[in-house]
Amino acid sequence: MSRMMRLAAFTLAFVIMGAIGVHAAEKKDEFRGVWIATVSNTNWPDKTASADSQKAAFSKLMDEAEAMNLNAVVVQIRPTADAFYKSQLNPWSEYLTGTQGKDPGYDPLAYMVQEAHKRGLEFHAWFNPFRVSMNENEKTWADNSVAVTHPDWVVDYGGQKWLDPGLPAVRKYVVDSIMEVVNNYDIDAIHFDDYFYPYPAGNRDFPDDWSYGAYGNGMDKADWRRANIDTFIKSVNQAIKSKKDYVKFGVSPLGIWRSKTVDPEGSSSTAAGSYDMLYADTRLWVQKDWVDYIAPQLYWALGYTPAPYENLLNFWADVVKDNPKVHLYIGEAAYRVGESGAWRDVSQLPRQMELGDSYPAVKGYIFYNIDSLIDNLSLREELTGNFYQTTAQIPDMPWLGGQDTAYAANVTD
Repeated sequence: MSRMMRLAAFTLAFVIMGAIGVHAAEKKDEFRGVWIATVSNTNWPDKTASADSQKAAFSKLMDEAEAMNLNAVVVQIRPTADAFYKSQLNPWSEYLTGTQGKDPGYDPLAYMVQEAHKRGLEFHAWFNPFRVSMNENEKTWADNSVAVTHPDWVVDYGGQKWLDPGLPAVRKYVVDSIMEVVNNYDIDAIHFDDYFYPYPAGNRDFPDDWSYGAYGNGMDKADWRRANIDTFIKSVNQAIKSKKDYVKFGVSPLGIWRSKTVDPEGSSSTAAGSYDMLYADTRLWVQKDWVDYIAPQLYWALGYTPAPYENLLNFWADVVKDNPKVHLYIGEAAYRVGESGAWRDVSQLPRQMELGDSYPAVKGYIFYNIDSLIDNLSLREELTGNFYQTTAQIPDMPWLGGQDTAYAANVTD
């Protein structure tokens, strides 16, 4: 079935269901991003490879992104309280060499930014703010690891080590870590994904009784946790803008804020959301202009009852519609294409994008992850053959300060 035939059938179905909007032609300005994960060496680098080999592998990823007419890469540069850059606050990441604190022989972030910009790609520096390690029983720590210098900041939870967001010193340390990158590198944005307080680990509560006792001031504990994250998000935005007002700040949260089953202002879904699970009031951040873009991870299929893609898309479009200073990009689950069930249908992700394109509020997409785009040839062909045949400029954010972006991709007329 051709794209136009598929679109006609799909649009008719949504008209019957009460949806509105007409699919737009390929846009000349839209965000086309892809995540590159480094935690556990998911996409890059090979920690056993030489510096030159790591560089070559990253350059190849940039070639692939350029060939697909993408215009931004979102690269994980601080996956676990460590660094893919020269840092005074965090040790070199173990994912570079296999040993935390070992110098990789080059500055990965400087190289990555250079290679992205050379191809007209924006570079969004992706931080995990509070995760310390993927394993409670960590290997030898570097001397300057926060687990060594401030063990009182660190708690074990869910088989991992985490910083306690309830400690003001922790939040300052993370903001300082972010600003070290903002001040020293030519990045285009700071980016967070969905991790704030960690996802619940069974029935065990996050172990922050001490910090709550010290700083809770009688607040309800859940409200206090949300206030900690709100304060942190606001602080990050203010710190960035105070130094480089052209650097963007974006968050890609869990795709559900709250469901109507617990809040009448929530989305038409039944699954738990970031407000209650992760203590992240993501809707508030949009309302307060604390972020420049929000990219909810809508990683569910169309019609999936607990979290229907179409309902969540409608919710987020409504959240941003009255706020011209926050762009909406949609996080797409490229990694799920080909799974059993609804994702076995090769048209699942293209139909999601067609629906997204019918909303003026949707200004682009970010795909998780780059290997899924490279390795799934049918998905790649669908993107480059039907959605991204030409290049596109990243949508302008006129409320930001001016900065020369001569490296930005040219639009093909």
